[in-house]
Amino acid sequence: MIKRQLEERIRANLWKGKAILIMGARQVGKTTLVNALFAERSDALYLSGDEPDVRALFGDATSARFRAIIGARSVLILDEAQRIPDIGLKLKLITDQIQEVQLIATGSSSFDLANRVNEPLTGRKFEYALYPLSFAEMTAHHGLLEEWRLLPQRLIYGYYPDVVQNAGDERTILTQLADSYLYKDILSLENVKKSDKLITLLQALSLQLGAQVSYNELAGLCGLDAKTIERYIGLLESAYIIFRLRSFGRNLRNELKYSRKIYFYDNGIRNALTANFAPVELRGDIGALWENFLMAERLKYRRYRAHPANAWFWRTQQQQEIDYIEEYDGVLHAYEFKWNPNAKAKAPAAFLRAYPGSDYSVVHRDNFEDFVL
Repeated sequence: MIKRQLEERIRANLWKGKAILIMGARQVGKTTLVNALFAERSDALYLSGDEPDVRALFGDATSARFRAIIGARSVLILDEAQRIPDIGLKLKLITDQIQEVQLIATGSSSFDLANRVNEPLTGRKFEYALYPLSFAEMTAHHGLLEEWRLLPQRLIYGYYPDVVQNAGDERTILTQLADSYLYKDILSLENVKKSDKLITLLQALSLQLGAQVSYNELAGLCGLDAKTIERYIGLLESAYIIFRLRSFGRNLRNELKYSRKIYFYDNGIRNALTANFAPVELRGDIGALWENFLMAERLKYRRYRAHPANAWFWRTQQQQEIDYIEEYDGVLHAYEFKWNPNAKAKAPAAFLRAYPGSDYSVVHRDNFEDFVL
């Protein structure tokens, strides 16, 4: 079994009188992670919010009824908990009234689960996000050399557990995921009725990978208004399919201060949306794929290791740019991403003048381990 980096962090917070919330896209391994946490226990009760009878069971539950449901078990696992109505209040009731039980809730949509539990569970929860497998996790699993050799494969097919563990079936698995399964929670919302528009938006975003996006331009491409585009993007981000990166600007008048880029958490999903699984050697978009890979892996690195940092990209009206900037410990760290180790890259003079004391690095395929491990 591939060990997830979150396992030890979660294990350290069990039995502290608080609920454990694990959120992430469908199929990233939430259930597998929970099973690993309690593999040696026989007193765990597993229930899925995807099951209608489970939702009915929790309909008007009181603490007495919850005690009857849980019985003598000491662990209650609620998978896809966001599907249960009023889930926040019910998790609070269990946490407050049945303190001897460790409650674990997983969800594939933070717009449902997190928003519904944040107020009821204030001070009563530990919250974690789980992503597709990471370069660091696979390196720990079978060694740096093996994972480095598989880099071209990862750039095309990504890190979803089913994809990684079923070599030869990558296209089928990713196509099924990208077809609608990942968006099940979004499409089930009453106010998202145009599923074809959602897929069109995702395809448009996948073709603009690594570029600044305009909501007005996307609206024209998708046949929607700009406010609907912004709302759909927010929902896709909450479902852990895409994430946004803001532009950085403090000192220069010509800096783009209100732009954004959008990345996918997984290269394989992005390539499935464009129906392009051509090998690295034949790609015209290898630069964008490399940038997306590094952005997703750096995000996993920061989140899993609790490494707080502000993150942006930088660009001016004169098209001077830096792919990625982090700020931590009061210092700006600028990074340029190049697939080719021999490609020339130099820090923009305007940036160095405006932000003295910043450091600048080029991340390419011969040195990227330092950036993601």
